[in-house]
Amino acid sequence: MEQSPKKENSLNSYAKYSSIAFQMFAIIGIGSFIGVKIDEYYGNKNNLWTIILSLCSTILAVVFVIRRIIANSKDDK
Repeated sequence: MEQSPKKENSLNSYAKYSSIAFQMFAIIGIGSFIGVKIDEYYGNKNNLWTIILSLCSTILAVVFVIRRIIANSKDDK
């Protein structure tokens, strides 16, 4: 049995966008983890590196997602 082109296209879109979500989660998680480890190493009580790297990794992840969505929309046309 062959799937209709519309159903197959929606499955491909679902796979693309769900992988973007996992990549965003990984970027933010890695940045936050590195910040925690740096704060533990230097003994910072106010967790400055965790805050800075969490914020930077979140911004990086959002930029990454926007670029991927734009690239995917160009591929669909």
